[in-house]
Order: sequence, then structure tokens, then C-alpha cells
Amino acid sequence: MLFEARFGPGIQAGDITVTYRRWKRRQAVAGHRYRTVVGYLEVDAVDVVEQSSITPRNAQAAGYPSVEALVGDLRGTPDLPLYRIRFHVVDEPDPRDELAASATLDPGEVADITARLQRLDKASRIGPWTAAILDLIAERPEVRAADLAASVGRETQPFKLDVRKLKNLGLTISLRVGYELSPRGRAYLDRSEPEAP
Repeated sequence: MLFEARFGPGIQAGDITVTYRRWKRRQAVAGHRYRTVVGYLEVDAVDVVEQSSITPRNAQAAGYPSVEALVGDLRGTPDLPLYRIRFHVVDEPDPRDELAASATLDPGEVADITARLQRLDKASRIGPWTAAILDLIAERPEVRAADLAASVGRETQPFKLDVRKLKNLGLTISLRVGYELSPRGRAYLDRSEPEAP
């Protein structure tokens, strides 16, 4: 689920515990966890509601000063179903951070990472990309995503999506500007590089 940055502090503080969305079909499931800009959220309930049922208290729980402000901010056309999603912050470390911090890889882990990267390469419309992007980030840490993407002739957003796939494997870390290899990513490159003859 996506949230604008302005809602971040309220979500993290536990003051915002509900959001309303107009969706063609349900896009969140009760009991599932979702990664957001403020960390992991767990969805407690997803219900289709009538707009007329939104109360001032509901609006405040969604981070709005009034029902009118909430309704005015809804995206999508009024004919779409209106979903109320109740959630809470999951106060646990991001599993990707714990995975990324591991600098020791056994042969089985190296083989597993290699297989996952090969699947990403095989599924890509642009051909194999994972090794090149890992090498690029290793060579140019803390460089803006747009500059990295341009250096390999790619558009920024698809490039960032691909880097996120590497982050999901614990191989990269997002910085305030650009990226760097995680300890796990560095260990993988060290273990997977062919030995010199």
C-alpha cells in the first residue's frame, strides 16, 4: 500500500490506523503484511463501506481533519467500491535488513542467490541485468539512481524497480542518495567471482 510522506509520522506514532481507497477490486488482505515507506504494516480488516458511513472520528483515524477533507482526497471515480482498510504498524525489524547484514554465505546460500538472480534475468524483457547492476552499484556507491540508470542506457523508474528486486534478496542497501552493496551482496560477489587462473 502506498502512503504520501505526510502520513508517515502519524502512522509511525499509531495515530493513523485506517485508510480509505476506491478500488476496482480488493488490493489488500486482512492478516497480510505490506512494506511501506514507514515500514511494515499489518492489515487487520478490509471492508467495503458507504461514503456516508465515514464519521469525523474515522477521518481523524485516517489522518484528516474532517470527513470532507478525506472524501476530497479520494482517488478514483465515485462509482468504484470504497474500501476501509484498518491496519497497525509491525514493530519488528525489516527482514531485508537482517538478511542484508549477513556477511557469511555457505555454498548453498550462494547457489540459492545465483538461482534467484538467474530467474530474474530470464524473466526480464531487457535480457540479463542482475550481474551488471550489482557490479555497477559496487563500483559507484552513493550515486543517484537517475545517473546510474543513464550510465547503462535505462530509464530511472524501471532501473529502480530492478534494484528493489536486488534489495529484496538482501544484496543492496538504499541510501539517502543512491545505493551500496550490503554485506551479503559483497559476500556474494566475492564468492561468485571466478578465480583467476
